[in-house]
Amino acid sequence: MQRGLGALLGLLWVQLCCESGSSQMGLGVSQGRQWVRGLQVEQSPSALRLQEGTSSTLRCNFSTSMTRMQWFRQKPGGSLISLFFLASGTKQEGRLKATADAKERFSTLHISTSQLEDSGTYLCAGRHSTPRGPAACHQTAPAATASASGRTFPAASAQLWVS
Repeated sequence: MQRGLGALLGLLWVQLCCESGSSQMGLGVSQGRQWVRGLQVEQSPSALRLQEGTSSTLRCNFSTSMTRMQWFRQKPGGSLISLFFLASGTKQEGRLKATADAKERFSTLHISTSQLEDSGTYLCAGRHSTPRGPAACHQTAPAATASASGRTFPAASAQLWVS
Protein backbone atom coordinates (compact mmCIF):
# COMPACT_ATOMS: atom_id res chain seq x y z
CA MET A 1 0.00 0.00 0.00
CA GLN A 2 1.50 3.31 -1.03
CA ARG A 3 1.23 6.42 1.11
CA GLY A 4 1.34 10.09 0.19
CA LEU A 5 4.39 12.19 0.89
CA GLY A 6 3.05 13.38 4.26
CA ALA A 7 5.40 14.27 7.06
CA LEU A 8 6.53 11.55 9.42
CA LEU A 9 7.48 12.91 12.79
CA GLY A 10 9.57 11.23 15.43
CA LEU A 11 9.24 13.06 18.70
CA LEU A 12 11.65 13.00 21.55
CA TRP A 13 10.48 14.19 24.91
CA VAL A 14 13.12 15.67 27.20
CA GLN A 15 12.06 17.02 30.58
CA LEU A 16 14.24 19.80 31.98
CA CYS A 17 13.65 20.33 35.69
CA CYS A 18 15.34 23.08 37.64
CA GLU A 19 15.97 23.45 41.37
CA SER A 20 17.67 26.30 43.17
CA GLY A 21 20.59 25.76 45.53
CA SER A 22 23.79 23.87 44.95
CA SER A 23 24.41 20.16 44.73
CA GLN A 24 26.90 17.95 43.00
CA MET A 25 26.56 17.06 39.35
CA GLY A 26 25.24 13.59 38.55
CA LEU A 27 24.61 11.87 35.25
CA GLY A 28 22.33 9.01 34.31
CA VAL A 29 23.38 7.53 31.00
CA SER A 30 20.72 4.97 30.17
CA GLN A 31 19.46 5.41 26.62
CA GLY A 32 15.83 5.92 25.66
CA ARG A 33 14.62 4.94 22.22
CA GLN A 34 11.30 4.89 20.46
CA TRP A 35 9.92 3.53 17.20
CA VAL A 36 7.33 5.65 15.40
CA ARG A 37 5.96 4.15 12.17
CA GLY A 38 9.31 2.66 11.19
CA LEU A 39 11.30 5.68 12.34
CA GLN A 40 13.46 5.11 15.40
CA VAL A 41 14.26 8.09 17.63
CA GLU A 42 17.02 7.70 20.19
CA GLN A 43 18.00 10.03 23.04
CA SER A 44 21.12 9.83 25.15
CA PRO A 45 21.53 10.36 27.98
CA SER A 46 18.04 9.79 29.37
CA ALA A 47 18.81 11.54 32.67
CA LEU A 48 21.20 14.36 33.49
CA ARG A 49 21.82 16.61 36.52
CA LEU A 50 23.57 19.94 36.02
CA GLN A 51 24.66 22.70 38.32
CA GLU A 52 23.11 26.07 37.47
CA GLY A 53 25.39 28.01 35.13
CA THR A 54 26.82 24.93 33.43
CA SER A 55 26.08 23.89 29.86
CA SER A 56 24.59 20.76 28.33
CA THR A 57 23.85 19.30 24.92
CA LEU A 58 20.76 17.22 24.13
CA ARG A 59 21.16 14.85 21.20
CA CYS A 60 18.49 13.34 19.01
CA ASN A 61 19.39 10.45 16.66
CA PHE A 62 17.13 9.16 13.88
CA SER A 63 17.16 5.78 12.12
CA THR A 64 16.68 7.36 8.70
CA SER A 65 17.72 10.59 6.97
CA MET A 66 15.55 13.61 7.75
CA THR A 67 14.67 16.54 5.49
CA ARG A 68 13.90 18.81 8.45
CA MET A 69 14.53 18.75 12.19
CA GLN A 70 12.78 20.83 14.80
CA TRP A 71 13.21 21.54 18.53
CA PHE A 72 10.34 22.61 20.79
CA ARG A 73 10.04 23.65 24.44
CA GLN A 74 7.01 23.48 26.68
CA LYS A 75 7.17 25.16 30.07
CA PRO A 76 5.16 23.59 32.92
CA GLY A 77 1.50 24.46 32.36
CA GLY A 78 2.34 26.28 29.11
CA SER A 79 1.91 25.65 25.41
CA LEU A 80 4.39 24.09 22.99
CA ILE A 81 6.80 26.67 21.50
CA SER A 82 8.99 26.09 18.45
CA LEU A 83 12.64 26.92 19.17
CA PHE A 84 14.39 25.91 15.94
CA PHE A 85 13.45 24.52 12.52
CA LEU A 86 16.37 23.56 10.30
CA ALA A 87 17.44 21.13 7.57
CA SER A 88 21.16 21.22 8.33
CA GLY A 89 23.75 23.53 9.78
CA THR A 90 23.55 25.59 12.96
CA LYS A 91 21.18 28.24 14.30
CA GLN A 92 21.60 30.17 17.54
CA GLU A 93 19.23 32.27 19.60
CA GLY A 94 20.57 33.61 22.87
CA ARG A 95 21.95 30.78 25.01
CA LEU A 96 20.36 28.09 22.81
CA LYS A 97 22.07 26.63 19.75
CA ALA A 98 20.68 23.91 17.49
CA THR A 99 22.71 21.87 15.05
CA ALA A 100 21.29 19.45 12.49
CA ASP A 101 22.90 17.05 10.06
CA ALA A 102 20.20 15.42 7.94
CA LYS A 103 22.63 13.09 6.16
CA GLU A 104 24.17 11.85 9.42
CA ARG A 105 20.68 11.60 10.98
CA PHE A 106 21.09 13.65 14.15
CA SER A 107 20.29 16.97 15.76
CA THR A 108 21.59 18.58 18.94
CA LEU A 109 20.34 21.36 21.17
CA HIS A 110 23.02 23.07 23.25
CA ILE A 111 21.95 25.04 26.32
CA SER A 112 24.78 27.22 27.56
CA THR A 113 24.93 28.72 31.04
CA SER A 114 21.78 26.90 32.20
CA GLN A 115 19.32 28.93 34.25
CA LEU A 116 16.23 28.10 36.28
CA GLU A 117 13.95 29.61 33.62
CA ASP A 118 15.15 26.93 31.19
CA SER A 119 12.72 24.59 32.97
CA GLY A 120 10.39 22.77 30.64
CA THR A 121 9.89 19.83 28.34
CA TYR A 122 12.08 19.80 25.24
CA LEU A 123 10.97 17.88 22.15
CA CYS A 124 12.93 16.97 19.05
CA ALA A 125 11.03 16.21 15.84
CA GLY A 126 12.39 14.75 12.62
CA ARG A 127 10.57 14.84 9.29
CA HIS A 128 11.17 13.12 5.99
CA SER A 129 9.08 13.03 2.83
CA THR A 130 9.94 9.54 1.62
CA PRO A 131 6.96 7.17 1.52
CA ARG A 132 7.34 4.38 4.09
CA GLY A 133 5.67 1.02 4.33
CA PRO A 134 3.57 0.19 7.36
CA ALA A 135 5.51 -0.65 10.51
CA ALA A 136 4.43 -1.42 14.04
CA CYS A 137 5.02 1.11 16.78
CA HIS A 138 7.09 -0.49 19.51
CA GLN A 139 7.57 1.34 22.78
CA THR A 140 10.73 0.53 24.74
CA ALA A 141 10.60 3.49 27.13
CA PRO A 142 7.97 4.36 29.76
CA ALA A 143 4.67 5.43 28.22
CA ALA A 144 4.67 9.02 27.02
CA THR A 145 2.96 10.75 24.15
CA ALA A 146 3.37 14.01 22.31
CA SER A 147 0.96 15.65 19.91
CA ALA A 148 1.87 17.24 16.59
CA SER A 149 -0.62 18.43 13.99
CA GLY A 150 -3.47 16.87 15.95
CA ARG A 151 -1.91 13.37 15.84
CA THR A 152 -0.48 11.63 18.88
CA PHE A 153 2.93 9.96 18.70
CA PRO A 154 4.73 7.79 21.26
CA ALA A 155 7.82 9.53 22.65
CA ALA A 156 10.93 8.49 24.56
CA SER A 157 11.55 10.52 27.69
CA ALA A 158 14.67 11.91 29.35
CA GLN A 159 15.15 14.30 32.26
CA LEU A 160 17.66 17.07 32.87
CA TRP A 161 17.86 18.79 36.28
CA VAL A 162 19.58 22.11 36.98
CA SER A 163 20.34 22.85 40.62
